[in-house]
Amino acid sequence: MLKQSSVFRDNEKVEERIMDSNDLERERGITILSKNTSVDYKGTKLNIVDTPGHADFGGEVERVLNMVDGVLLLVDAQEGPMPQTRFVLKKALALGLKVLVVVNKVDRDGARPDWVVDTTFDLFCSLGADDECCDFPVVYASGFQGIAGDDYTDMSTTLEPLFEAILREVPPPKVDMEAPLQMMVTNLDYDDFKGRIALGRVNQGTISKNQQIKIGVPDEPTRNGKINELFVYRNFAKSSIEEVGAGDICAIAGLPDVMIGETIFVDGSEPLTRLSVEEPTVRMSLSVNMSPFAGKEGKFVTSRNIKDRLDRELERNLALRVEPGETADTFVVCGRGALHITILIETMRREGFEFCIGPPEVIYQEIDGRKCEPFEEAQIEVGEEYTGSCVDLLSQRKGQMLDLVTNDKGQTTLKYSIPTRGLLGLRNAILTATRGTAVLNTNFEAYKEWAGEIQQRDNGSLVAFETGAATSYAMFSAQERGILFIKPQTEVYEGMVVGIHQRAGDLKVNVAKKKAATNVRSNKDATVVLNEPKTLSLDDCVEYIGPDELVEITPLNIRIMKNPKMGKRADRSKKGGN
Repeated sequence: MLKQSSVFRDNEKVEERIMDSNDLERERGITILSKNTSVDYKGTKLNIVDTPGHADFGGEVERVLNMVDGVLLLVDAQEGPMPQTRFVLKKALALGLKVLVVVNKVDRDGARPDWVVDTTFDLFCSLGADDECCDFPVVYASGFQGIAGDDYTDMSTTLEPLFEAILREVPPPKVDMEAPLQMMVTNLDYDDFKGRIALGRVNQGTISKNQQIKIGVPDEPTRNGKINELFVYRNFAKSSIEEVGAGDICAIAGLPDVMIGETIFVDGSEPLTRLSVEEPTVRMSLSVNMSPFAGKEGKFVTSRNIKDRLDRELERNLALRVEPGETADTFVVCGRGALHITILIETMRREGFEFCIGPPEVIYQEIDGRKCEPFEEAQIEVGEEYTGSCVDLLSQRKGQMLDLVTNDKGQTTLKYSIPTRGLLGLRNAILTATRGTAVLNTNFEAYKEWAGEIQQRDNGSLVAFETGAATSYAMFSAQERGILFIKPQTEVYEGMVVGIHQRAGDLKVNVAKKKAATNVRSNKDATVVLNEPKTLSLDDCVEYIGPDELVEITPLNIRIMKNPKMGKRADRSKKGGN
């Protein structure tokens, strides 16, 4: 859409995922932050807001939906609606937005657009959409080839049918240009020279440069401010402008203390209702680094550094909550899911922070006197030969089957209702059982009655009991006890987890032991053959750790360690018992 709107020069080098400008977004292939731009088509300005599809980043979706008049619901021509599609569509329908379904990748092998449209219709019906919404317009497209059409058997050579459908189906904004100014702040940006920049859509009236305004929320005192500079988005750049009218999206500089959810208004209008997002379902503890290697690799290592960074994150991440922990140097971070929190952790790691995180835990609620926990709808796509393994894993984690469909190509789609607790560590287990071929997608369903105990890990850990550099000589013996995470010459410390034990329970090993030097001459030392170590990413570490373990996060390394505080408690309890 951007290329065909002449946003870029003919000789301009353009990234593949131009809207996914964040490094993490490009590495993972997902959208994490909502971003906006605009294009001109036949004299009409179209504001485009790109939102995440993953339910863990639903807060980004909820805060920007009030900026738009319609949505393009992008559905894969082979896979159909995914669990996260349900979340986005539910929010759009609740706001009464016009939905235009775009069936993408129709040029893909195995595409089944008719089935996808029927399945999307079923999704609308299951969400309680009225007859008008269920009669949704459909455009078939291939983003890779840049083509679209109202019929997938007769495609245009450009995306013009999609642009025409937007102009035809999405209603223009219903605004009052003469009314007093009213604008909700839905996002924040920062500029080294201009400071904090507030983004939002003008709800009514007009806003102009150097205008005196008020900032506030309902039922609270207001404060005064002045618009120093005013911008609109054109072709991926902010263009300075003197005045913006109702219905357009703009950016404002000159309000250093403005927050997301506040209203910018003038006398004669009232603040809008604050933005509300769904509550978090998962929490993790975050504390200063407690390992013997603390402070060696990070730039920001104190609890004050960590608290200031978390406070800054709360300003723009509405779905996040931060609570004080058991001690002054511990914080409890609550989010929509483990992925939501680990993205923040990875971002902080790349900024130079050093800290420890605990295992993810679900947030329980008491409803009608009963203990309830979050459940999610999980959809697994897997080859037919691995269906039995997946069913066993999901059943062990208290999952209840909702649907099982196998297509003519031997691909099975499983749908389960499963406790969020059961999903912790499930992704790696399913990938192992299916040799990396399964695709798992989840979406928050509801709070239901506690499902009972769930065993999430069968194996214990191999724990180093001596500090030093790992040697091939010692690792050769240790690898017989399980799977190692480290390579020779890796620096280890006492209490560091260096591998997975092949049995239940932890086992202490000395991977830093050196071969004794003697004066006995030998022809040649026996050649040591080591197995390839298992490399763990941040997500893998978070899924692996148990209740008594922590993940040590530094800019250079990610390590797993035993929680020293829990070790001290165990020692005290033993002394008390004696």
